[in-house]
Amino acid sequence: MPPRPPPPHPHELRATGLAVSRIGLGLAALGRPGYLNVGHGEDLAGDRSVAAMEARAHAVLDAAWAGGVRAFDAGRSYGRAEAFLASWLARRDVAPGEALVSSKWGYTYTAEWRVDAQTHEVKEHSLAALRRQWPESRALLGDHLGLYQVHSVTPDSPALDDAALLAELAALRRQGLRIGLTTSGPRQAAVIERAIELRIDGERLFDAVQATWNLLEPSAGVALAAARAAGMGVIVKEALANGRLTDRQRDEEAAAGHERLAHGAARLSATVDALALAAVLAQPWADVVLSGATTVPQLQANLRALEVVWDAEAAEALAPLAEPSEAYWRRRAAMPWT
Repeated sequence: MPPRPPPPHPHELRATGLAVSRIGLGLAALGRPGYLNVGHGEDLAGDRSVAAMEARAHAVLDAAWAGGVRAFDAGRSYGRAEAFLASWLARRDVAPGEALVSSKWGYTYTAEWRVDAQTHEVKEHSLAALRRQWPESRALLGDHLGLYQVHSVTPDSPALDDAALLAELAALRRQGLRIGLTTSGPRQAAVIERAIELRIDGERLFDAVQATWNLLEPSAGVALAAARAAGMGVIVKEALANGRLTDRQRDEEAAAGHERLAHGAARLSATVDALALAAVLAQPWADVVLSGATTVPQLQANLRALEVVWDAEAAEALAPLAEPSEAYWRRRAAMPWT
């Protein structure tokens, strides 16, 4: 096995003490045969078997490790993502603490390895769900698991009001596990603001927040800056808007926006995806930006975002890409699983 390169510019995830790299790898598209990323089905090259999916996940994880990635994010609802990550950690002989391994609870995978499933995942933010899913994640990821997150908290979720659930999370935190939450939907900012203020026995419960922020949906930026100022780590997901901020964008309505993005990429000698990721990396509150790559070439292209010199001209030129938040999330909800 080749020697392990040190991660580029290693730093800690804010006050958590967990070592991370600026770009991480999210396994949402690697752990299950169907996902809503643009072109996901094409990436799988016709083979969606468990063995083929695991081999593909390992190949992307290998490329990520070689590229200095030291943050890996899975979830109970990501099909077999936790299992694929666990088998890769064992094969690579990665020691606990060498990289941030995070996962999520609160959704259950229900597609049974079918792309055409009526329902791919079911949300349940209850104490019973936590007590069922935490042992499952722990059994697979063991001492590697450093951050456990409530998956996709929205204002209508009971997660931030359930005293028994919050007490259980606080108990896990006292045992040394870092606790986080992820957000989605047009009211991410409201959830993040509540998470900043939430205290259990005088201590803030949440060590980190993972939220969507990209050039099309930047509405959570002020709240994320406040979270980081308060000492929480900030992880950004869906930086490429599920493929909409790549050359795979095929929607004629978005042609003008894509042309603007392509022009900015050409000016900075970058690819479209690298430029979109660089926009997130340029935010002073972003600790880790997740790549959602499904293939090795995608991952390697994403990593080139670290070389892009983001500037004020790029920020000004691309600001008009932002969509109304409600419209963005309606469009995301309508994307097909392939």
